[in-house]
Amino acid sequence: MAARLLLRSAFRAATTCRAAPVPVLTRGMAAGGIPTDEEQATGLEKVIMKAMKEGADPYNMMKPKEYAGSKADPHLVPSITNKRIVGCVCEEDNTAVVWFWLQEGEAQRCPSCGSHYKLVAHELPH
Repeated sequence: MAARLLLRSAFRAATTCRAAPVPVLTRGMAAGGIPTDEEQATGLEKVIMKAMKEGADPYNMMKPKEYAGSKADPHLVPSITNKRIVGCVCEEDNTAVVWFWLQEGEAQRCPSCGSHYKLVAHELPH
């Protein structure tokens, strides 16, 4: 209701003051229509959308890739430091988690099941 009053008063002011014609205002519509999310996004949201279009996953929002867990193809664990604690559920129906420290360098084995893990450097998105 307030928007209607403002539009009406702006129209009246434009018609009474004939010095310069004022373009008619429309609600939420630019010359090209309603903007898309990509056109409207700014700042960090725009960076994230651009990265997702390129196939990157800046905040690890997607499901991680699956690896065999062998010495040749270890599970890759991203980290911003040179070590990280890792939890391994060795068997599918296991209720206990085996925790161990993963150090930078060669792939390391889980002490219980023997699955291999390797620490890889991870850059923060901002």
